[in-house]
Amino acid sequence: KPPLLYKPTNPSNDAVSLQLLSWGRGSSGQLGSGTEQTRIYPTPVASLIVPPSFRLPLSPGSLSPPLPEKSGVEVGISCGLFHSAVLIDGQFWVWGKGDGGRLGLGHEDSVFVPTLNPHLSGVKGLALGGLHSVALTSLGQIFTWGYGGFGALGHSVFTRELIPKLVEGPWTEKIKHISTSGTHTAAVSESGEIYTWGREEGDGRLGRGPGRGPDQTGGLSVPGKVKGMPVPAAAVACGGFFTMALTEEGKLWCWGANFNYELGTGDKVGSWKPRLNSSLEDMRVVQIACGGYHSLALTEGGKVLSWGHGGHGQLGHASIQNQKVPTMIEALADECVISIACGGSASAAVTATGKLFMWGNAKDSQLGVPGLPEINPSPVEVNFLMEDDGLGPHNVLSVAVGASHALCLVSRSSCTE
Repeated sequence: KPPLLYKPTNPSNDAVSLQLLSWGRGSSGQLGSGTEQTRIYPTPVASLIVPPSFRLPLSPGSLSPPLPEKSGVEVGISCGLFHSAVLIDGQFWVWGKGDGGRLGLGHEDSVFVPTLNPHLSGVKGLALGGLHSVALTSLGQIFTWGYGGFGALGHSVFTRELIPKLVEGPWTEKIKHISTSGTHTAAVSESGEIYTWGREEGDGRLGRGPGRGPDQTGGLSVPGKVKGMPVPAAAVACGGFFTMALTEEGKLWCWGANFNYELGTGDKVGSWKPRLNSSLEDMRVVQIACGGYHSLALTEGGKVLSWGHGGHGQLGHASIQNQKVPTMIEALADECVISIACGGSASAAVTATGKLFMWGNAKDSQLGVPGLPEINPSPVEVNFLMEDDGLGPHNVLSVAVGASHALCLVSRSSCTE
């Protein structure tokens, strides 16, 4: 039976039962199930009992809802390359591959079950990267830990940090939003300024200016402001070698490498300077998600568009062709999608009715549907085994995708413990 990670001190009769499930490759402990095996379908890792007022934190790349956020227990999930985390009421549990210190537990050992990180509290956002991790606190501060090569931690030196350490950037106000990729990170301040740091190989992914090649660490290890962004940003998402930003009006700006049409501008011209994506100008985008070489956008009307590299089927267009500009995923046209996620070469979408669809690279069973070909270019619905646990059906709330594994958070029926 999966462990109970959280329960209110005085649970009410209308408390909600949540489950965290994982699937895919578990060779580094990233599934949290205590073993190294591959799981071909979603398997429970942990359960939570939360008050009905619980909410999901803002996921990377998402615009905040127009209504003021209600208070309540926040529950969020994140996948890195080979590690995972769940955030519950300001505290977080981590598991998976430990080398470089990416779990922030004070050592470099791998951990095979969800383990509370005692070194940081008051967390409201998590973004797990390749060999590092990033957290945003409710005070608007950023902490990073793990392997510091390429300047990935933003600490001016590239030593590893085994526990979370405060990032001291040039901003003078609170940070409201974070995102990270394998090796670079972006943050948005309350007034909409974007700051970046980490790996930079001359492709412009940090948006810091022309000719800003790497320093001696192989990147830029001190946070700096993105230049040439003419309007305030509300959200950011980091891809493999590129970065994207959304404005409050739902307009998309992007910069960095563009060899696989990652920027969606119709050409292969990379840019250090933010470029407006003109093909999305007649719609309001409310969330963006970036993979290694591809991107997804979610519109206000619940439609999903994709572009970039399609070689693993990660664009969802029933082909493995690259897409030069954002193109609607027809297979999801009848669904109202409320959130999206990308892994390295896989993609996912959650609908308003609590269904989960996945597509792309299925080599490590990371799509959660047994029997798929390794390249799966059409969205498939992920089904859940009904256990004899007395709870109702699985209503998917959120999904996170890593390199070869995935997590989702589901609500079951109300519990009356």
